[in-house]
Amino acid sequence: MDEIFSLKNKKIWIAGHKGMVGSALCRRLESEKCDIIVAQKSELDLTRQEKTEKWIAKNKPDIVIMAAAKAGGIIANNNAQADFLYDNLSMAQNVIHGSYKAGVNKLLYLGSSCIYPKNITQPIKEEYLLSGKLEPTNEGYAIAKIAGLKLCEKYKQQYGCNFISAMPCNLYGVNDRFDEEKSHVIPALIMKFHKAVVQNISEISIWGSGTPLREFLYVDDLADACVFLLKNYSDSSHVNIGSGYDISIAKLAEMIAHIVGYKGNIIFDKSKPDGMKRKLMDISKMSSMGWIAKTNLNDGLKKAYEYYLSIEKII
Repeated sequence: MDEIFSLKNKKIWIAGHKGMVGSALCRRLESEKCDIIVAQKSELDLTRQEKTEKWIAKNKPDIVIMAAAKAGGIIANNNAQADFLYDNLSMAQNVIHGSYKAGVNKLLYLGSSCIYPKNITQPIKEEYLLSGKLEPTNEGYAIAKIAGLKLCEKYKQQYGCNFISAMPCNLYGVNDRFDEEKSHVIPALIMKFHKAVVQNISEISIWGSGTPLREFLYVDDLADACVFLLKNYSDSSHVNIGSGYDISIAKLAEMIAHIVGYKGNIIFDKSKPDGMKRKLMDISKMSSMGWIAKTNLNDGLKKAYEYYLSIEKII
């Protein structure tokens, strides 16, 4: 595929550069001969419209990658719906509108697979968006992400802006959040099993039944996909990004337990919510353009655990 947009010598602003996705984008873009610019959180609060618009106008990025988000696992999402909706909606509209006003050449907005309805045919195609009710435990976050991708779509339709959107599946990897209350499932399980090994705990409990199926993508693969889209994609409709296969939470727990070295019992607390029963994205649109993920789940989990071990004494 011939590239339709060059990144060479472009000034690229990565919003959310310290997060798991943003830091992976920084690593990936180092080889693209572009100029990466960032804004420290102490310098710029993306939920403040005037400050965000002034920062974009002053720094004049050619390309914006909107990787900033307030994110968390099922507990955090369920318990702070208002915060997740307000913060993510504010950040999306401020960055997208500010980029339009400043004449940014191209913008890539990153959403989440949680935008899709709870009860939907699998694998999930892009056109299934808004075809049913959302999963209640993360409705606030999902609505904000839907608004962001629709903003990109409408700014392109009305003003001709080269604003695109990508919806990744569940992500994990280097710089993931390891926090007992706010982590997503993979870092949460890594912490839980590691603690059990260190403290010689013979039995651990995991939220839910273990039967839900989830798709996971190593974050550096996402960063590579983002660069691919920036170079090769300019349509208004969003694009799914995933690995193309899913795994049950129970099987995932077994894999992580093996990697960490936990040999005790694993029990599932069925009184706790499962979320969606299955969430596998149809990635045929992305794969038809010539991009596929490179990191298999076992190798990615090993890298994620190695990263956790490198920071374990800090957190």
